[in-house]
Amino acid sequence: MRQILHIDMDAFFASVEQLDDPSLRGRPVLVGGASRRGVVAAASYEARPYGARSAMPMHEALRRCPQAVVVPVRHARYAEVSAKVFAVFRRFTPLVEGLSLDEAFLDVTASRSLFGDGEVIAARIKRAIRDEIGLTASAGVAPCKFAAKIASDLRKPDGLVVVPEDVAAFLAPLPLERMWGVGPRAAERLRGAGLDTIGDLARCPAPRLHELLGPAWGEHVRLLAAGIDEREVVPGRAAESIGAEETVEQDLRGREPIERWLLELSARVARRLLKAGLSCRAVTVKLKYSDFTLRTRQTKLAEPVGDTDSIYECAKGLLPRFDLSRPVRLVGVAASDLTDQTAGPTLSLFPVASERRRRLEGVVAEVAERFGGKGLTRAALLEPPPSSRREAAAEGRGGAREKGRRREGT
Repeated sequence: MRQILHIDMDAFFASVEQLDDPSLRGRPVLVGGASRRGVVAAASYEARPYGARSAMPMHEALRRCPQAVVVPVRHARYAEVSAKVFAVFRRFTPLVEGLSLDEAFLDVTASRSLFGDGEVIAARIKRAIRDEIGLTASAGVAPCKFAAKIASDLRKPDGLVVVPEDVAAFLAPLPLERMWGVGPRAAERLRGAGLDTIGDLARCPAPRLHELLGPAWGEHVRLLAAGIDEREVVPGRAAESIGAEETVEQDLRGREPIERWLLELSARVARRLLKAGLSCRAVTVKLKYSDFTLRTRQTKLAEPVGDTDSIYECAKGLLPRFDLSRPVRLVGVAASDLTDQTAGPTLSLFPVASERRRRLEGVVAEVAERFGGKGLTRAALLEPPPSSRREAAAEGRGGAREKGRRREGT
């Protein structure tokens, strides 16, 4: 029988902040932008009893938990800690499939002869993360990925849950909201049909579930609810995309301020690509209008790029495909179709210029790293974008100030 682990770090962003700043330990911490439109990227477990949670507007989280300390997002630091966590995973198996910075599936079926069964391996991983890194993680052990992921969430924080061989019996009493992909609307529809638990989903006749959820999704949900999940752990799967986005304090109007944000966001994406050793063959721009309508446009590239200028030119070239007469509240840039930057030379028409841009990106990143995120910047970004000139951002209780921004995407 297979043994799959799902390891999920506990309140990862907030826990890293508490690790780095001992004065935050034991106190409610909210990670994210403190501006009027800021959102919570992560809430520590001390903040959650008050109703504060991730993805909540920051002003609402602070209303519920006014004593919380607000700290800005530090993606580079979280990526650094994540690399250490994943290094622990790979001591026990090469079959590690990362889902994000703070969670992964591990297939330890072939590792049991060396390290013990799945429960023993999960406990050893948790102990190593605690002793060597100073953080806690929760783990689920199961014969399949779906059940392992559910199990890891049942006893957070610092939990360890082992699913028995009879996966369907383990899943049956759990509320249907535990089911992958069942959001509030779907849950309301399913409960209206008399389905309250995962077991109810498993017993529901296939035609009825297909009617409620659609044929493809309905069948997938039915199989998962019955504990049937043959998906393999796919090791070394690269991230599908690397991106950054911002919700501005005041709506952007016209092309110029949007281009300013595209340049800054392109620089962030380029730094992350450089850090990951990746290039991209596709660039996507996302705009969210003031009425919350979301539009995305993508362009494919003839050859991989990874520098700020190349990404920015691609992003800027997509703007004519948007309605720029409408006020914009969010701008995003994402790089996708990722490829290893060290895979070898590309058939570039301008190889010298391409290599020069890449070296320049490395210098900028090195200076920023040396000076704590501050260093070289582009002249076009020295003056804040028009939407940020009238600063309405509040000062975080931890002393950090967010200026007209909500968060960076991942």
